[in-house]
Amino acid sequence: MKRNVKPAKNLSRRTFIGKTTAGIAGVTVFTGISSINISSCKRDLCKADDGKYSTGTFAREIKHVLPEEQSYDYHKKLSTEPVHIPRRDQKEQPKDGEMSIPNQGWKLIWSPCKSVVLQNAVLDFQDYLEKSQDVKVDIEERNSLDGWQNLTGCIVVGTREQLPGCGSALKAPKDYQIVSTPSGITVCGYDERGAMFGLYNLEARMNLREAPFLPSNLISVRHSLYDTRMVLSWMGWMEWPDKLLSHLVHDGFDAIFASVYTNPNGDRSTAESSTDFYSRILYQMRKQDPERVKDLINRAANFGIKVYTPIIYQYTGTPESELGLRKLVRDIVKEFPEIRGYVLLTEGFWYKAWGGGHGASKDYIQDWARNWCSAVGIVEDECHKVNPAIEILPWEYNINFQPKNSDVKRYFIQQLPSKTVPLLTWENGKSFELDGMYGYLCDYSLNQVGPAEVTAAQIDEAKSREMKVYSKVDTFASWQYGTIPYLPCPYQWYERYLALEKFGVKGTLESWSSGYKPNFISELRAWTCWTDAPSREELFISMASRIFGKEQKELVIKAWEHFSQAIRLVPDTGPNMGTNNAIGNPLFFQEPPARSLTYKYSWGDQEKQMDINPYWPFTVSRMVFYPDFTNRTNKAELYARSATGVQVGKETKVLPVFLKYLRQASDQMEEGLKLYRLAATNSPESKRKEAVREVLVAEQMQRMMQSDCAILEFEDLRLQQLAETDEKKRREILDRMEMILKKEIGRTELSLLAASHDSRLGFQFEQDYVYTPYSLREKLGVLKETLEIQLPAARRRKPI
Repeated sequence: MKRNVKPAKNLSRRTFIGKTTAGIAGVTVFTGISSINISSCKRDLCKADDGKYSTGTFAREIKHVLPEEQSYDYHKKLSTEPVHIPRRDQKEQPKDGEMSIPNQGWKLIWSPCKSVVLQNAVLDFQDYLEKSQDVKVDIEERNSLDGWQNLTGCIVVGTREQLPGCGSALKAPKDYQIVSTPSGITVCGYDERGAMFGLYNLEARMNLREAPFLPSNLISVRHSLYDTRMVLSWMGWMEWPDKLLSHLVHDGFDAIFASVYTNPNGDRSTAESSTDFYSRILYQMRKQDPERVKDLINRAANFGIKVYTPIIYQYTGTPESELGLRKLVRDIVKEFPEIRGYVLLTEGFWYKAWGGGHGASKDYIQDWARNWCSAVGIVEDECHKVNPAIEILPWEYNINFQPKNSDVKRYFIQQLPSKTVPLLTWENGKSFELDGMYGYLCDYSLNQVGPAEVTAAQIDEAKSREMKVYSKVDTFASWQYGTIPYLPCPYQWYERYLALEKFGVKGTLESWSSGYKPNFISELRAWTCWTDAPSREELFISMASRIFGKEQKELVIKAWEHFSQAIRLVPDTGPNMGTNNAIGNPLFFQEPPARSLTYKYSWGDQEKQMDINPYWPFTVSRMVFYPDFTNRTNKAELYARSATGVQVGKETKVLPVFLKYLRQASDQMEEGLKLYRLAATNSPESKRKEAVREVLVAEQMQRMMQSDCAILEFEDLRLQQLAETDEKKRREILDRMEMILKKEIGRTELSLLAASHDSRLGFQFEQDYVYTPYSLREKLGVLKETLEIQLPAARRRKPI
């Protein structure tokens, strides 16, 4: 969500950690300074010998295998490069009980439907067979598929209406049936999109098998578990090239959430006329071009993808306000009849004054809830007058989600119009225990499976009203390590997928601004969204084999276990410096010179004028850890408290516990990375590039943990050495700081190497790149100056 402005201290967004309500303690642990010559602080990473399978020695593999990339190169790749790539392992032969599609001679037979969805899927499948499996098939279009049972040497695809006698078990949209015999394959969909997803599942099966082979007696009936799976784009706010749309529908998504924080018709009446706090934030948002939205709707429809948008409005409860809302909704629905639904997020659709009611009385919150739900009802009424199928998704994200607030959250569900579909935040508010200290998750993270206590209560309330429930739930990436393209923790993700099914969630918004980009976790997720999926073990073995090679699969799966254990231990959650910019944040020993304009002596307030820290202006200020150089406040201790949400007295130090668990998480990552690096090093040449890139992603995630520790410990030691009167103890502290600095220099060099070979790293579209190779070089300059100039000068100073 939008996080760059905080109206008051009681609205600060703290983030928390936990494995379950029992806490994480029970987790099983498996065995730029212009005067400085920045190049002088670099070492030859390829000759660094810090272990046979260490990150230093693996650097040579990265440099050898992966080409250098410039910022946004992966954006260009997603926009222009083919969706299908070679997948076939020519060494593979059909096993007993398998059928094979011959390299040529078969046909792909279909009959046109009402839209182009199936036609495009048929063309895609033909392209897939040729590009990925070296199989050429001719497309044969027929007016009728009657007699399909007698066809041989072909793949027949159609809907249950087109294939009489097939698909009788299919119950709902997106359901499909796949039947394979030695002489042919039939794909039958409940509807066009069902047939489309059936073809794409065939592709997924062949990808896992690395050959055009299927069981010779396959009969798979797959029911969709979700009415809607929507997602944002990783590439940016309204960045939806056709190639990306194709990728995401192959991963089982059937909807997108577009035009976030703006009305699709470009209406800005609330943003430009209201003086409320949140209107001032909305004023900063881009102006929407309605034609751009229409173009997206039309292009998405070609892929069977539904489009959802927000409605932005401040409802005040007056007759005039109601008339204004009704007119806005009528205008939007009239101009965009194809929009499938509207997300009414409290960050943009709110009653009177925004703020979530933190600290407010129960009477105030309930009054706010009734009026907000009345506004939801107005939207529902106007939409359903035109089209009853339009989905209205109220999302009261900001309302206090502490575990004790379940009654209030239930109250919102009780007030909602019965024909709406509540969109519930999955994990936020989940309670946890950390060495006897208690907190709860306050932002998107993976270390808790979920759901939060308040979410479970809302689901229960919705079921009692016979309302279906959708959920905003991360399924491949999160704000916890949000500048990593996806979190390679499949065991933890899989547990979340099972929990979603268990709680009966019928629709999902599966990312916020981390957004969708192709990755093996989203591929895994796609399998779990229909019934009759392979087991977890089967999927993990197949994916590990495909990415790293069959001989390496045990190493890879064991690495994934360690990575999944690691994420459960991380005590730093949400959109913080530590999980998103630690590798890009310097270790400050002295107040640095400003790198951008300041307002120290202006009538303008520095914090209100800018969203950047002028002393490190490479990303938004909330992603920068900057010490209090008046030395009155230990910012490291405050960070540990705010990043975990633990509320204890000043006499109890949270930082030591925070660092303990973060180091344990890093240790788990290292145990997994030893196996991951070995697997990548020994992977077949044809798989080496993809395998090395997987290691690079996991390494960068671990380095983020390690730099998080280094920054906070360094600041704590900085304050200790200033207060220390014993010269020997002070020198010991400075020695420790020197060691931390040297390790951080090496770590930053490795982070720079990674970012220079993978342009996905560091990007998070709310603020573009959080760190870049340029800013990492600037950080190295600061570290070098601190090591060679500032620390020696501090050693010469006498203690006060």
